[in-house]
Amino acid sequence: MYFSSFAELVAMEGHGPYVWTCYAIALTVILFNLISPILKRRHFFTVQGRILRRERQQKQQQQL
Repeated sequence: MYFSSFAELVAMEGHGPYVWTCYAIALTVILFNLISPILKRRHFFTVQGRILRRERQQKQQQQL
């Protein structure tokens, strides 16, 4: 399928809004699936670091 202008590509003979909405939704889902694990991993390590620091402080206080 070839288009003679950019406007025809966007319009896609009346099907453009449906097609581009589907592309946008698919891209959003893919980006979410890529970014979400990274953010969850970062949050996990942040929480674990806080827990370890708290435990170290408690051990140091108990030793004094």
